[in-house]
Amino acid sequence: MTTSANRRNRRMLLLIAGIPVMMILTATWLWYFVARGDLDLVGALGTSNQGTLVQPPRFFADLTAYDPMQREFRYADLDSRWTMLIPSSGASCGAQCESRLYLTRQIHIAMGKDLARIRRMYVADDVPPAATLLSAGKLSDDTPIPDSFEQFLETQHRGLLPIQLGKEDFSGMFSEYVADPGVWYLMDPAGWIMMTYNADVTYKDVISDLKFLLKNSSE
Repeated sequence: MTTSANRRNRRMLLLIAGIPVMMILTATWLWYFVARGDLDLVGALGTSNQGTLVQPPRFFADLTAYDPMQREFRYADLDSRWTMLIPSSGASCGAQCESRLYLTRQIHIAMGKDLARIRRMYVADDVPPAATLLSAGKLSDDTPIPDSFEQFLETQHRGLLPIQLGKEDFSGMFSEYVADPGVWYLMDPAGWIMMTYNADVTYKDVISDLKFLLKNSSE
């Protein structure tokens, strides 16, 4: 083999060996500037989601919450799923509250074989779900109005998990809802609230987001 051929082979080996090193250095450089806040990687690359990203995401999983029996509720005790959070403030569930519950139920059903990878959670503030009044004038599916909110959840929203947060934690987690009562949220399996939806986002758009997330998620 000629000297010239030896040099070409050495250069090729150095190039091949150098590719992983360059990838590591590039990733480290990106992480450094993203962590410092100097680079908005999500904004630079763009997103295909239809909801609005919560930036930074909010960690819901370590909050103190209570189940309908007023027992302390721990999110960490649940199995890992993507979760649709429907917050509701005050002593009653009116038309907007009922509409969001209906919409998220229909989205959940429409997920078909992926239904078990998603859950829905109704989150009240300082009024327990058991003490909440159902004040919607009619139901979205035109079925008869149940006698109580508790019966409404049992008959119309089986599988939905109702919990209660303290008022301070509620307003901190759901500031977009406080400004717009039509908002609901999507939380990842680790317990991070990462996206909001409002009445302007269509049923099909939400399903598109969920299918994309489930396709690219191991949970």
